Amino acid sequence: MRHCNGHILLQACVCLCLVAFVCSCSNESIAFKKAEQSYAIGEYYTASIHYKKSYSRCAPKEKAKRAVRAFKMGECYRHIGYTQKAIAAYTNAIRYNVPDSTAYLHLARQQLKAGQYKQAAQNFNKYLESDNGNELARNGLLSCELAPQWKAKPNQYTVKKEAIFNSRRADYSPMLVGDDADQLVLSSTRNDATGDEISGITGQKFGDLFFSRKNEQGKWQPVEIIEGEVNTEYDEGASCLSPDGKTMYFTRCSSDPDYPRYAEIWKSQRSDASWSKPTKCEISRDTLSSFAHPAVSPDGQWLYFVSDSPGGEGGLDIWRTRILDNGFGGMENLGRPINTAGDEMFPSFRPNGDLYFSSDGHPGMGGLDIFIAHEDSVRGIVIENQQYPLNSSADDYGMTFDGVHNRGYFSSSRNDGKGWEHIYSFECPEILQTVTGWVYEKDGYELPAALVYMVGNDGTNLKLSVKGDGSFTQVLTPGVDYVLLGTCKGYLNVKNEIRVEQSEESEEYTLQFPLPPINVPVLIDNIFYEFDKADLTPESTEALDKLVDMMNENPNITIELSAHCDYRGNDNYNQRLSQRRAESVVRYLIEHDIAKDRLTAVGYGESRPKIITKKLAETLLAGTPKVAVQEGDTLTEAYILNIKDKEEQEVLNALNRRTEFRVLRTTYGTTLNEYNPQAEEEKAATKRREESEEEENFIF
Repeated sequence: MRHCNGHILLQACVCLCLVAFVCSCSNESIAFKKAEQSYAIGEYYTASIHYKKSYSRCAPKEKAKRAVRAFKMGECYRHIGYTQKAIAAYTNAIRYNVPDSTAYLHLARQQLKAGQYKQAAQNFNKYLESDNGNELARNGLLSCELAPQWKAKPNQYTVKKEAIFNSRRADYSPMLVGDDADQLVLSSTRNDATGDEISGITGQKFGDLFFSRKNEQGKWQPVEIIEGEVNTEYDEGASCLSPDGKTMYFTRCSSDPDYPRYAEIWKSQRSDASWSKPTKCEISRDTLSSFAHPAVSPDGQWLYFVSDSPGGEGGLDIWRTRILDNGFGGMENLGRPINTAGDEMFPSFRPNGDLYFSSDGHPGMGGLDIFIAHEDSVRGIVIENQQYPLNSSADDYGMTFDGVHNRGYFSSSRNDGKGWEHIYSFECPEILQTVTGWVYEKDGYELPAALVYMVGNDGTNLKLSVKGDGSFTQVLTPGVDYVLLGTCKGYLNVKNEIRVEQSEESEEYTLQFPLPPINVPVLIDNIFYEFDKADLTPESTEALDKLVDMMNENPNITIELSAHCDYRGNDNYNQRLSQRRAESVVRYLIEHDIAKDRLTAVGYGESRPKIITKKLAETLLAGTPKVAVQEGDTLTEAYILNIKDKEEQEVLNALNRRTEFRVLRTTYGTTLNEYNPQAEEEKAATKRREESEEEENFIF
């Protein structure tokens, strides 16, 4: 009986072991199947968990299975930035003789990213034994040589982690906005992001767009989520603004439990202080490729982006498409030398047109490095690694610049064990000579629709848009003479000239462009006459010479020169005096080679009192003495006498004693008898269409 019981017990143990073995095999198979399903739709974080379970349930003697599962784990960790785990997984795959020889290449690239340059070089060499011409392996091997040299001799960049922008999660792709770069938009997976779902791709929350702004003391304030309809339960990432600040482009990755996720570019329009409901950018009919990381060229004509579309150089490439009024033109790949067999990502522009981007295909420090692409007259497009300390062995990307200066912010995963990115500031000292100008209506407000044409004797020929406050800033070249012409539809042109001298320190030139409006009289400041006479005083020369310049800068206009008096004195006498004064100004212009038939002198006496504009009302209220007037008030005799304070009366009388001009025609010297706005606009529209149809060379 005891023997029977023992036999039964032995049989039971054998059966239990068989059941456990079958269950273990079954569980391993289920885990592997789940991993493959997640991997197929790009959920690398979820897939890594299932691959790890499947790997641990494989017996050590099942080397073939373990090799495959370890390799797939490495692929997942590589995609989600878990560098050390990826190194361990690829090492195990090689130990179990994985048949895929790219394991050596991936292991070496991860070791490069971890700063393990000696080990990386060994594995690059092993891979090159089977694929001697591989671009990534050869550039990786060169990186193992260059990176330690760059780290031993840092360049002039200073880099600092900015705590105010960072959280305990990933914070990346900063973007400075605002006329004074006083706001910063960033992407983050912090706890405040919309929704509670964890991404199967990254293992973090889905990202949202956040912002920070400077206070009155210039200090950055705590980060807040962007309100409105930009953020959703999906992933919102890298963003950029159009040069006029009215359109925001950003990356969105939606969620689908059954299909791969493809990143898309969306855009939103600014409406006052908020952003409109976003719409998808239809760049291509290709529905099986990703479109991400938008950047608008400084001239506002091109949208640059990242895509894995067919026809690239390999991996992710940088492409561009023309921005049209009704959508986008065809997309084109930037090609070599910018794109490589690796990944080129996160394009951004410095205002001077230099293109910055990140790549793991060019020789670098490891991971994604920041590069600059600019055009050289001899060598063509030149690619330069920004080296250490701007770059590190980790991922570095997403540059944004504070105006024309070589300072701003970027993102980096350096010194983060989980490979999560954070926001860093950077600055590189440089001797920079710049010009800052303001374009505004003479006696009025800024003109944000203005354009400034800038021509230099070195061949410079630029068309500069202005910011919302009518200002612009442009870098200058020492030793060059520049002519700058401020223009705006409905206004006369104003020209400035500067000569840039060599300097051993940074210098800023400041220019004003007060554009006279065509459709209203324009006050000529600082025209003075002898008391009770029509003779011009010597103090008037500067203002008169500026008037001569204005006529030369606008050779197709004819003007009426008018002089006005206050109400005091005989009406007929005032009219005759003002007529003689207007004729004095006309004589001065004729003596300075302005054609007589472009000038008409009219004296109005006191018949046309000054009408208060909004800007003038603000100026008088802020003056000494303060004069409280309203926009649209007319300074008639009765109006002025109704004011009790004699000093305030005199201020208003002085406004009536003025010399003005107004434009009569804008077609002098042309074949047109009179100005036809509709014909001019049709002519300009035809020219724009012709220019948009021309084939353009790729120029930064």
